Amino acid sequence: MDYETPQFFRVMQYASRADRDVVDMVSGNPDWESPEALREGLHAYADSDPDAFQYPPSVGIRELREEIATRRGVDTGQVLITNGAGEANHLAMTEGLETKPGSEILLTDPVYPYYAGRANMLGAEISFVPASESGHLDPAAVREHASEETAVIVVNSPNNPLGVTYDGETIRDLVGIAEEYDALLVSDEVYDHFDYSGRFESALAVDSEHRLVTNSFSKSMAITGWRVGYAVFPDADGDLLDRARTRHMLTNVTGSRPVQEAVLHALRNTDPSYYEQSRDRLRERIGTFTDALDDAGAEYTDPEGAFYVMARFPDFAGSLENVERLIDEAGVAGMPGEAFSDSRAEWIRFALVTPRVEAAADRLAAYFE
Repeated sequence: MDYETPQFFRVMQYASRADRDVVDMVSGNPDWESPEALREGLHAYADSDPDAFQYPPSVGIRELREEIATRRGVDTGQVLITNGAGEANHLAMTEGLETKPGSEILLTDPVYPYYAGRANMLGAEISFVPASESGHLDPAAVREHASEETAVIVVNSPNNPLGVTYDGETIRDLVGIAEEYDALLVSDEVYDHFDYSGRFESALAVDSEHRLVTNSFSKSMAITGWRVGYAVFPDADGDLLDRARTRHMLTNVTGSRPVQEAVLHALRNTDPSYYEQSRDRLRERIGTFTDALDDAGAEYTDPEGAFYVMARFPDFAGSLENVERLIDEAGVAGMPGEAFSDSRAEWIRFALVTPRVEAAADRLAAYFE
């Protein structure tokens, strides 16, 4: 499996060249409005004095770090503001690999391709832990694959691409495995606001030197282009955080001050109903889309969180060639399962962040009838 060349843009480019109307269900870009307080925050910042337009602290503006720390129940010193969750994951995987005795990164199968691509870029040994038939991660399977060579274990809940959510018992067991093998559990929780099952529990609920949590506001506030993420480290004074701060500074110098100020304003001034409305919107789309999958005779993972559904249609492999056929013949663009794993190569992932979910559902039901 080639994880060094993610296929997202290849599929989107193919869809953009199609000779027909296509419903884009490829990318995870929210299609709804961001909180109004974000615009307010940007406007307020634009009227600031010139000194507010200069470098912010490399670790992020203190008020934003304090707000995150209060919400997550951690010390402000544990929080590092990053260029989206992507940089947070990169720092976590890199420093985990360099500070832990092992040389292996454990990933789930199927996997978000950027984790695997990053592990390849870092030159790590990679081992994949297959998800269960329902899509969940069995800690016993992780334990079977873990060894003294394991340096980092990367998990994502709610999960992309499967749409499942790990419960508290699973998370505690995973932290325990990381502790047993002196490894670092990296828990990417970027979809934490999109749990429809009530199962989600953050790894921050477990006090351990062997767990690190990453997150961002890209999905929860519908601002994937703003690139405001963060990492919560186990220890405010630890070597892991010290090394990550240095790498972050040498790579970026610092992050963007205007977007950090605007996110801070939005955190303080956005009613919880905004997030509930986003979840309600996704719940409705999940129902519409899975009804169509039932009509098409497809098998699919039960969407418990995030934005995604993985489905397997009768006698229709989840190859790039078949994804292109769906674009040309059905007018629906999804992601080939082979982009995420060999084990789900027969499946196709659909992102439900489009107002045209019903149209896509009708087209798929008609195509596979």
